Amino acid sequence: MVYVDDKYIGLVSSRLQKFARKKRGLYNFRCPYCGDSQKHKNKARGYLYIIKNDYNYKCHNCGVTRTFTNFLKDQDTILHDQYVMERYKQGTTGRASNTPKPKISIPKPVFKKKDILSGLPKISDLNKEHPARIYLEEGRQLPSQALEDLYYVDNFKEWTNQHKETFDNVEKDEPRIIIPLRRDGTIIGYQGRSLVPNSKIKYITIMLQDDALKVYGLDSVNTNEQIYVTEGPFDSNFLRNAIAMCGSDVDLRSLDYQFVFVFDNEPRNREIVKKIERTAQLGHKVVIFPKEIQEKDLNDMFLSGLNVQEVVESNIYQGLEAKLKLQTWKRT
Repeated sequence: MVYVDDKYIGLVSSRLQKFARKKRGLYNFRCPYCGDSQKHKNKARGYLYIIKNDYNYKCHNCGVTRTFTNFLKDQDTILHDQYVMERYKQGTTGRASNTPKPKISIPKPVFKKKDILSGLPKISDLNKEHPARIYLEEGRQLPSQALEDLYYVDNFKEWTNQHKETFDNVEKDEPRIIIPLRRDGTIIGYQGRSLVPNSKIKYITIMLQDDALKVYGLDSVNTNEQIYVTEGPFDSNFLRNAIAMCGSDVDLRSLDYQFVFVFDNEPRNREIVKKIERTAQLGHKVVIFPKEIQEKDLNDMFLSGLNVQEVVESNIYQGLEAKLKLQTWKRT
């Protein structure tokens, strides 16, 4: 029933950037799968719309399509379970519906899954003249150990569909660097970074475990020490004991660790300013760069010759001091 769907769209809307109801049966927001435009923060090309009494999702930027049931599951598994149960009680699940009947949980034997990366070449194994290796080794100047855990694929959409049906249309496929997301030694998802110049979508995040955190590097940090949290996987390679958020909707409150959040150095970017404000209000430590530093992220700072670790460690703020420093920073 559409009114039940509308109810749960309203409940999940707080997780969706630039969310707006365009008209009855049509909602618009920034795509939570690809992050939408990286240059234009106000662009929103994700849509929920009605087909045959059921909502469906489609992004006109990355092409991802999902039934509303699967879309809701990707965003919030608890809300998804409540939604399926409510539809079930009203007799609107099963056949002739996009919503399956709720499953009764019966423990099953756990088999070790095949590593989906086993068929892909590591960046470190590629020829030194390969575009992916040149981009990371010469362009980004990532440390050599980082290349050991990055992979390459020729046809990203086709390869992704082999592991999780995601793209309806695999035309205009493109090569991408695969950035694996691991938890407890298991691949829970990955990001694909395009190697096509001027690609419309630089990064696409695919989650293989719907309720897993979109975080890079969580399997390789010392959780007993202070953990730096950067905005991109590549940036995290320039700090000790660092992880990276792989999406704007990442919520780390379920992890009881000591975090220091390192957002990009873009004081005129309203989204970044809001992120820093929210993070500081929650009592977390944040890094606010001095006005002398013009580079927008850690990778650029490294390429300009700065000691990234030293710069970050000397500009950590918390509480009232963070709020006051932020007021000065966003005016620069």
